[in-house]
Amino acid sequence: MINSNDPAAGVLVGIDLGTTNSEIAAFVDGQIRVLTRGNRTMLPSCVGLSPSGELLIGEPARNQRLLHPDRTLSSVKRKMGSDEILALGDRELTPPEVSALILKELVRWAEERLGESVTRAVITVPAYFSDAQRNATREAGRLAGLEVVRILNEPTAASLAYGEGGDSSQRTVLVYDLGGGTFDVSIVSIEGDVTEVLASHGNNLLGGDDFDRLLQERLVEEFRKQHGVDLTEDNPRAMARLAHAAEEAKKTLSAEPFARIREESLIVVDGKPLHLETEVSRDDYERLIRPLIDSTLESVNRALEGAGKATADIDEVLLVGGSTRTPLVARVMEDHCGREPRQEVHPDLCVALGAGVLASRLAGHEVERVLVDVSPYSFGPSHLGSRGGLPYTYCYTPIIKKNTPLPITRTERFSTAHPGQTAVDVNIYQGDDEDALKNILIGDFTIEGMTPRSDVNEVLCRMSLDLDGILRVTATERATGLSKQVSIQGATRQLTEEEILTSRKRVEELFLRNVSDPEIDEAGEDETPDESPVIEVRPNQNPELETARTVLEQSRTLLPSVHEEDREEMIDLNEKIEEAMSAGDLEVLSRETAALKELLFFVQGR
Repeated sequence: MINSNDPAAGVLVGIDLGTTNSEIAAFVDGQIRVLTRGNRTMLPSCVGLSPSGELLIGEPARNQRLLHPDRTLSSVKRKMGSDEILALGDRELTPPEVSALILKELVRWAEERLGESVTRAVITVPAYFSDAQRNATREAGRLAGLEVVRILNEPTAASLAYGEGGDSSQRTVLVYDLGGGTFDVSIVSIEGDVTEVLASHGNNLLGGDDFDRLLQERLVEEFRKQHGVDLTEDNPRAMARLAHAAEEAKKTLSAEPFARIREESLIVVDGKPLHLETEVSRDDYERLIRPLIDSTLESVNRALEGAGKATADIDEVLLVGGSTRTPLVARVMEDHCGREPRQEVHPDLCVALGAGVLASRLAGHEVERVLVDVSPYSFGPSHLGSRGGLPYTYCYTPIIKKNTPLPITRTERFSTAHPGQTAVDVNIYQGDDEDALKNILIGDFTIEGMTPRSDVNEVLCRMSLDLDGILRVTATERATGLSKQVSIQGATRQLTEEEILTSRKRVEELFLRNVSDPEIDEAGEDETPDESPVIEVRPNQNPELETARTVLEQSRTLLPSVHEEDREEMIDLNEKIEEAMSAGDLEVLSRETAALKELLFFVQGR
């Protein structure tokens, strides 16, 4: 047996041998890193033979899969542990032999990156894998020339990547792993360095590939409506292009509210090329996949039941697998488990990173967890909404949430407040309170010259936060593309007390703004096109506004419990105060605030 702590024994790596993609990680420059080849971090788990007989591994094999399915093998992980013989062109291979080819390609990536020989590995498997499947994985490692030092359960690897088990306290963790081809959920008990999988459940035939398939069917139907042609009838190249377009649209919809799909000359009919151009919204996409996401909750409940746990017993929910990027997954799991899931570690690379943690520890390196750059704060705009049953101008919805991995870009859609509106004030806050005014204002700007419409106009707000803490915000009129952008320097650094005080004063100023501030617009015009203006915070004293805001908050708290007649008067006064704030009419604001204070005095005395 080779000593794991002996440097002469060769580099020890961690490998996620996945159904759809595989990755390899190692200890490099004091950190656990996924090893890349060029700009690729993931190797598609596909093996093929080209028509000329050339061996294809990874992306080249995946690219030929739909055109030459008889010469391409994928999702071999599902067949591990079976006696099935797989045909690859005129050759026959066992599942471990196919997996060994994938492992050998990963080792080649690692040796190119590290400049050293890689001879040992920790390889991950699903928690539900049988002994036969685990032995088949070990065999694949040996066939690839590796000593398999440890077979590691994937949920355990995920918990290591997140740094769970770093202290002696006992924790119960739910690991929700939704990959490209499979889904599984595990309940894991962690205490110190001891990790135990209490129960697992899942579906080997559910994953992101099924999301792609539903989107592809949607595109096929759209093409049929536009041209009267069914692409499923002997059009493999067109179907392959739509499969790729569906996958790209899925990725886009994880960060954007809309995905535009343009595929030119999909087929030629009577000498005329036929194109597809359509748009898919995130709402439409989520309606398509909602039944599949809901079906995973049955597995969640069965795993909890098998572990003898309730959702209230779960300390952490970890999202693993690339398909958990779909925002609907996090929302469904938060609703079901009553806690916000953690997803700050790269979902595609999480298991490989965890395997890298264990491999590094076995090699004698001191590693507690994977180091990741995340946003320490949430960022988003204020918008018109409802609070306490009343319209409220300063509702807040974060677009970038805290603990999101950096760099990050996210877009959400908003609407103008009323028909005919030609300008929109965009006020950007840092914080997590649903009331924007209880968060910290870090910047604002105005987009003007919008097209007046008979109904409300749609505005897309795009936020990008980089590793240097620079937040770039762009507001775009969706119909015309009219936009304005600002950069906010140092968005992720902690503000001083003086800066927070200045920001609070700036919030008061916003109450009095009914039109855009020309100073901000002029500052933006002075900047060069390649450098967005930096927002400056300017103070303004308005104590009347603080009083009005406090009284409004008190009234909204009491509103549900007061007598019907008092409620109607309270709502009327709230509306008048809001209008006075928007119009900047301090005289009316003072008078109506005093009237509301008097009403509150009598209501509270009854």
